[in-house]
Amino acid sequence: MRIQSVFYIVLSATFLISCGSNKNIVSKPRKKVLVKQKVILEQEEEVAPEVYQLEQVKTTSKTTKNHTEAYIQKFAPIAVTKMHEHKIPASITLAQGVLESGSGRSALAIRSNNHFGIKCHKGWQGKSVTHDDDEIGECFRKYKYPQTSYEDHSQFLISRSRYASLFKLGHTNYKGWAYGLRKAGYATDKRYPQKLISIINKYNLTKYDRIKPKKQTSIKTLHHQVQKGDTLYSIARKYQISVGDLKKFNSLINNSISIGEKLIVN
Repeated sequence: MRIQSVFYIVLSATFLISCGSNKNIVSKPRKKVLVKQKVILEQEEEVAPEVYQLEQVKTTSKTTKNHTEAYIQKFAPIAVTKMHEHKIPASITLAQGVLESGSGRSALAIRSNNHFGIKCHKGWQGKSVTHDDDEIGECFRKYKYPQTSYEDHSQFLISRSRYASLFKLGHTNYKGWAYGLRKAGYATDKRYPQKLISIINKYNLTKYDRIKPKKQTSIKTLHHQVQKGDTLYSIARKYQISVGDLKKFNSLINNSISIGEKLIVN
């Protein structure tokens, strides 16, 4: 009987030990599962760009080019006009406008219509804005219209002796102008000439340098000799002009005219 009791005690102890061992074995796989989940989460954070994102980048680049082309088309006429008036290459003027104003989208251009980065300098009496450039809070000229900035750009160059040598180069020597502007101190960027030349070549701006001024055709003055029965109204109607213009052409202060008098009618 004692032997049986001892046998049951030993058997119970063995059962309890085996249960405890099973609990330890079950807990180990849980730790492994947690580790695997962390690895998966880290891998998911590295996301490759989607196709639509790459298309957006391409569209943005294309839009920038189109914006620059639109800027050139808008200001090419005034650049050509200033070239004919002052012998500054239209290609140089347009390239500077594109570079200095970011094709009209820079903060300075938007705030002040200053498309050439021209600072106030001594003697400037117009409006101005402060803008960070080589130094913080520098004074830059402000214009009411961008076209005024183009006119002032020409005046700025022709009125300063340091740029005088450039006008001897001719309006088709855009490379000479690009390097000459940097040498004369227009910009501090050492690559300023190369940037201008790159813009000129990319957008074929030299085609504007080859535009010749329109020939002014002389207008022959027409006269009408006053006949009996003529009035200012009848004469104006005959030549399809207004009575006001007819009086202005002939410096008339009233409607009185004389037979045989010659009146300018154009």
